[in-house]
Amino acid sequence: MKKSFALGLIGLAVVAAAHAADSTELFVNIHSGSAMAQGAGLVLAGQALEQKANVRILLCDAAGDIAVVGQQLPKLKPRDVTTQQMLQGVIKAGAKVEVCALYLPNTGRKPTDLIEGVTPAKPADVAAHLLKPGLNSLAF
Repeated sequence: MKKSFALGLIGLAVVAAAHAADSTELFVNIHSGSAMAQGAGLVLAGQALEQKANVRILLCDAAGDIAVVGQQLPKLKPRDVTTQQMLQGVIKAGAKVEVCALYLPNTGRKPTDLIEGVTPAKPADVAAHLLKPGLNSLAF
């Protein structure tokens, strides 16, 4: 009886640990106008996605520009890709990407100006997400 109980507890611990590993969440707030800072945030988001994390990215201020269709952006070494190409890669890998609620009305742009997979953020939803216990966050 004690042996079965101990094995049951071990099994429960393994399942709990696996569940915790599966539910890792990363929130990346990118607001810098610097292509290298934007790229750093996107590289880390991509690495987190490869490690099975749920990733949500919020683009604010000048960083919102990387989500606009037709932007001419510099290529970053060593892969010679733009931050928009990097952004499209993390979207394809499963990241949720939003521009902050102030971006569109203050730049004169519309949701239709954004690349596929990027949506306007709803502040209440973002705030609720940020309050989740155990959420990891980065800012660039």
